[in-house]
Order: sequence, then C-alpha cells, then structure tokens
Amino acid sequence: MPILKDENVIVLDFLPRGHASGRQEPIAQVIGVKYFSLLELVVKRDVTLKPGDTVYIGDSKRDHIDHIKRRLTIKDLTSFAKSELPFLVEKLVKDNEKKFVNFFNNARPLSTRLHQLELLPGVGKKHMWDVIKERKKGEFKSFEDIKKRIKLMPDPSSAVIKRIMEELEGNNVRYRLFVAGPVRRF
Repeated sequence: MPILKDENVIVLDFLPRGHASGRQEPIAQVIGVKYFSLLELVVKRDVTLKPGDTVYIGDSKRDHIDHIKRRLTIKDLTSFAKSELPFLVEKLVKDNEKKFVNFFNNARPLSTRLHQLELLPGVGKKHMWDVIKERKKGEFKSFEDIKKRIKLMPDPSSAVIKRIMEELEGNNVRYRLFVAGPVRRF
C-alpha cells in the first residue's frame, strides 16, 4: 500500500524560536490539506509564517520549509494549534465538499458485518441502507442533496468532520477513512 503524503499543508501554529526546550529553530505545526497529516516542520531561516498560511511540502523545491521534523498527534500540538484544528478541519471539509460527497457515493463494506458508512458518527444500519438505496437512483451531488434524500440523516458534513477529529485523536480507531495514519513497520 502506498504511503499517503500531503503536498500542501495549512499552518496551525508558528514558533519562530521553536520549543522552549530543544534547538532554537523556527517550527511550524501544520495539518495536511488532503490527508489531514499532523506534522511539525522546520521553517527556513528568515521565513515567517502565520496560522492559516498554505505551504508546499512536496518533493520538489520548497520555498518556506527546510524539512519535515516529525509526525504529530493532537497531544503534541501547542494550545493554539489545538484550538485552531477544529476550524481548519471544518474549512477543509467545506472546501472539498465534492470529495466527501463522493465518499457517500462510493463507500463499500469493510467486512460482512461492517460498512464504511457505519464508521461515521450517527450513521447506523438504517441510514447506511437508506444511503445505498438512494445512491442507486443517482449519485449525491452535495451535502444538502444527501440531507434532502435521506430522511432523519445526521448532518453529513458534521458527521465527516467528527470522524476526521476522531481519527486525528486516534482513540479506538481501527479503520481510517480520511486521515493518513502513521507508517507501520512489520
């Protein structure tokens, strides 16, 4: 399975002198735009970033970032970064609505007893079957379309946002739908 890597990230917090303990180097705590990776980056000298800035971290020439220092968990984030995280996750979901609506259009069973849709908070067997039945009639076009066609469905964008936050927190998450997980060594 290929490693999922974000090429663009959004700054959650910028520490121009780094952490109180450790090397004095400019640090940015960021979230990936596509896979929601939480990373700590070493910023090039004389570069200043602010929360909300989008920065390229792909394999080509990086203008602002020296190198990726490490993968983070929510516990590793600064207080400010933690406070910004839910707002940025919500913004990324709203900005990429088509991607998440396509999840509803293409979600598949994980096993004979569990479907990907059931991993969304508030979605049980009844809503799962309603979604499957409705998408056979035609693809969903938006979150609003899902809400209209599936009676008593919890707000789909909120369910996706909650699931992403659960995956980022890592609490009892056996399956990941949206967040790139740590690389496992076997």
